[in-house]
Amino acid sequence: MRTIDINEAIDEGPFGRFQWMIVGLCGLLLIVDGYDVFVAGTVLPKLIAEWGLTKPQAGALQAWALFGMMFGALIFGPLADRFGRKKGIAISFVLFTTATIATGFAQSPRQFEILRFLAGLGCGGLMPNAVALMNEYAPKRLRSTMVALMFSGYSIGGMVAASLGITIIPALGWQWMFFVAAVPLAILPFILWRLPESLGFLVRQDRQTEARAIYAKLYPAQPVADGDRLVFTETKVTSASVAELFRQDRGSRTAMVWVSFFCCLLLVYLLSSWLPKVLQEAGYAEKASLLSLFSLNFGGMVGAIAGGRLGDRFGLPKVVVCFFAAAAVSIALIGTGLPTSLLFLSVFVAGATTIGTQILLYASVAQLYGLSIRSTGLGWASGVGRIGAIVGPTFGGYLLAQELPLQQNFMLFALPAVVSTFAMIAYSVLSARKAHRELAPA
Repeated sequence: MRTIDINEAIDEGPFGRFQWMIVGLCGLLLIVDGYDVFVAGTVLPKLIAEWGLTKPQAGALQAWALFGMMFGALIFGPLADRFGRKKGIAISFVLFTTATIATGFAQSPRQFEILRFLAGLGCGGLMPNAVALMNEYAPKRLRSTMVALMFSGYSIGGMVAASLGITIIPALGWQWMFFVAAVPLAILPFILWRLPESLGFLVRQDRQTEARAIYAKLYPAQPVADGDRLVFTETKVTSASVAELFRQDRGSRTAMVWVSFFCCLLLVYLLSSWLPKVLQEAGYAEKASLLSLFSLNFGGMVGAIAGGRLGDRFGLPKVVVCFFAAAAVSIALIGTGLPTSLLFLSVFVAGATTIGTQILLYASVAQLYGLSIRSTGLGWASGVGRIGAIVGPTFGGYLLAQELPLQQNFMLFALPAVVSTFAMIAYSVLSARKAHRELAPA
């Protein structure tokens, strides 16, 4: 009879086919999640014209899905810590795909808002649970890279939304952008069949037989006997409550991460909601404005993967600081009347350093908290970020209604990136001090 520490085994073991399958399945889930989030930005100009919306009204219309995402993150994160990641992911996926399909039948702004709120609940619940699951199956040396690689599916979903919008909206109407969500719903049985439950969760629940079965798939060359016992070594906490996020020297860093999440998601949803419409009004063609959304998400995918690799090498906090600084510069440049090619380049960099940085922030939070409060930590950070996401489209609508010069608008858009830069500098300093204290001799 052996006692096997699965945390230690995963950190020291190879990254095999089973773990790559988890990356692929979670990435597939986030492609659908990303599509759902960014599809609203592709149809916004049509909704404004069809329903006669003002810009503030259109911004508020976008905010309902983000309200749902905030509550979804706060509800499904803690529930998954108690009932399992896999259940949280499955419920969230079903909720947002069915609500998205139903959105295509909306006949009024009020119906659209209610259905987008329900879809947002599911999107908000899926993201922190997928990140937590991937974080648990990735060795520490590759954790940032694997979480970022998985999360690049979110940006691919945005690119799919922009690409389909170019052809579907003119030919079939905006409603079909939501009907498309019926396709990924068909993959749910396969995902439920292949996606494993959190190994750490099973150990905490003392479901040893199920845990050993998954461990055998994880490391087929290291067979486990029926009498072997799997354990998960971590700092014990009394409950998966929000108060635990501020204990054991985590309080200041939790606060800085929340500030960064708020500002980062404000930027992501401000740009994804309003960029096509603003560029159309600035004189760019409709196709070019939708391609800018593609460029934004393509940058997000590249930024996430590159940032994950750099984070594993140099440390996530340093990379996030640099990315936020680059975001401030690139967003400000978008409003300077650039030629189309340079515009796409600036939007690409803005996507890499906002959408990509959002993904790196999720990886940072996953590494800040232990297993028993990880989904709670991710859920609350995501929930606070969703407040910023709600503010983003609404702020954009009211700001654009003032009809300020384009350059001045984008200078104001860049301010949250500046705030996030300083918040993550503080986070880096606090993390370095904690690491120094832990290494110092008693």
